[in-house]
Amino acid sequence: MGHLIRVRKGRHVVAGTHPDLVTVARLSGRLDCVSLLRHLGAFVLEAQPLHMQLDPLASRVPRRPEGVIAHWRPASATRDALVTDVIEALVQATKCQSPRAAIATLDSAWHLGLVDESGIGQVFSLLPGRYTVLRPLLDRRSESGPETLVRLMLRALGCRFDVQVSIPGVGRVDFVVDGWLIIECDSEQFHSGWAAQKRDRRRDVAAARLGYTTVRLIAEDVMWNRGAVQSDLKHIIGRPVGDRRSQLLRNAVQPARSAAIPTLEAEISGVGHTKWPRQAAR
Repeated sequence: MGHLIRVRKGRHVVAGTHPDLVTVARLSGRLDCVSLLRHLGAFVLEAQPLHMQLDPLASRVPRRPEGVIAHWRPASATRDALVTDVIEALVQATKCQSPRAAIATLDSAWHLGLVDESGIGQVFSLLPGRYTVLRPLLDRRSESGPETLVRLMLRALGCRFDVQVSIPGVGRVDFVVDGWLIIECDSEQFHSGWAAQKRDRRRDVAAARLGYTTVRLIAEDVMWNRGAVQSDLKHIIGRPVGDRRSQLLRNAVQPARSAAIPTLEAEISGVGHTKWPRQAAR
């Protein structure tokens, strides 16, 4: 057993414990919400302050430093636990994020096996009723947060698409749209090296031989420039077949992009993310 560090009266942690866990231990709390999920490898869209859970009846709680968000609620974890239950963390994370970001986090946790379908059901049973509209939008096949966000864009555009499609001679691709367009979501983590780029280009050539067109979206654009990416997809997908074939032979001005792009707002109306009012120190 390693050396113990006293973080406050009656509470100790093992030397080498992650700094976030040490912080919540000193504050008499447990790592919670997006902070816990990020540590477990789940996708979280935006950089978040440290989120922790505190028991509503806790007394003599140390003053929290700037940048620490406290969720005052009961927890099923034992008194000396440094983290909350994953189901409870997912419930809180759904409340604390925008609907799209919450869907991406839930997809990620499901895909990684942090929860199963039954666990997802538990999450929604603990959420207010207005969140039930998000449940049909989940898909555990999404292998990354950007893939979830692209899937929501394609759904909003009303096109026909399949996810994680295996194509003989090409391999598995992220999306096939309307039977002809392959969409891949590329991140620096998996596509930055020359070996990865060569692999991707060879796959694209193999797909072209079969009649597919491949579009590679950059993950950071998907996450931080959603409007432009969705507008580009609308233009690419909506172009008639003959126009697609003759585009390279013409030197015409690109048609103006429509400013009106279908969104999910009508479906997720009323599902807002929780604001974080500054709480008085206790």
